[in-house]
Amino acid sequence: MMEVVSKQRPKIVAIVGPTASGKTALSIALAKKFAGEIISADSRQVYRKLDLSSGKVSVSERAGVPHHLLDVVDLDTTYTAHDFKRDGEQALTDIFSRQRLPIIVGGTFMYLDTLLGRISLPPAPLDTKLRQKLENLDKESLQQQLKKLDPQRFATIDKDNPRRLIRAIEIASTLGTVPPKKDLPAKYEVYTIGLTLPSAELQERIHARIIARLQAGMVAEIQELLTTEITHSRLESLGLECRYLSRYLEGKLTYDEMVAELTLKTRQFAKRQLTWLKRDTTIHWFSPTDTEKIFSTVSNFLKD
Repeated sequence: MMEVVSKQRPKIVAIVGPTASGKTALSIALAKKFAGEIISADSRQVYRKLDLSSGKVSVSERAGVPHHLLDVVDLDTTYTAHDFKRDGEQALTDIFSRQRLPIIVGGTFMYLDTLLGRISLPPAPLDTKLRQKLENLDKESLQQQLKKLDPQRFATIDKDNPRRLIRAIEIASTLGTVPPKKDLPAKYEVYTIGLTLPSAELQERIHARIIARLQAGMVAEIQELLTTEITHSRLESLGLECRYLSRYLEGKLTYDEMVAELTLKTRQFAKRQLTWLKRDTTIHWFSPTDTEKIFSTVSNFLKD
């Protein structure tokens, strides 16, 4: 097996790209070829019972490859980037101890950057008074406040998620802005693979993925959670699928309206993901079909 923990810095492979670009399939293929284990960097897949609606890879799809940071907490728990950094570092230590290759994959790129030490997130304590004030504002007012305080964060945030808007305003009010990437000595040697597709093809894949998950039972999953675990208010804060399925189940949208809105908002989310990724000039970009080329470059990375 190729050396993963070198004499200098431990080696990590990261996979990034917009939603529906093929990150999960590639991560499993790489893990099987290079004796790897996968760390999920996804802010919703940490939640138990949020499976189809978070796009979580199923047990059968994992093909026996160990996955970390899936199903970490219950839905009534707030899981933060600080929590992810702590748990991710523990997972890395565990994987390195067995001379395996860590492969970090997921669409929450702030989590990835935080774990790899590319950005720092000094603690910004909850501000109860500020939160009470912000919770009385509508979504548009929250958006305007954040845009004024931290334009960079505003460009990439889910603008329809009041909880995230409030937290971002809270952080910006405390720290000024989310700290930028830092030019510090790297703790790990990281090879970052970016997956990219022509816009029209990506848009079609996003729609097809939504339809496939709906056909697999995504509506029933949310109905069950509403019965036993969660409220509509909490669903609004748990990502696009949860938000629009909640609105459909409340009768605010028809089924066709829900599908159309969810598709549109997911495509817009993919654009925001690409905006975030464009900041990183170290990413090596490939098409999802360039599997052999990717294998070759990862092999060379591990040999160096």
